[in-house]
Amino acid sequence: MRTTIGYTVESIGYVIGAQGLVSFASQTFVGTEWGWLHKVVDLPSAAYLGILAVGLALIAVGVRTRKQPRRPSLQG
Repeated sequence: MRTTIGYTVESIGYVIGAQGLVSFASQTFVGTEWGWLHKVVDLPSAAYLGILAVGLALIAVGVRTRKQPRRPSLQG
């Protein structure tokens, strides 16, 4: 179960991080809006870096969660 939760959180982090990165890069360097995040909220370029940081944090939590050792069972 821990592995499934870790992979799920990690996958969500990749999607959120990618959207933050693409939105920041497109607004800053190209001047247009890419991705789907700008259809939900209208944020300044710096806020998209915060969304990228949230995505990276979710990735780290997901990896840490799935790599934690299993707890010994209390049967007996």
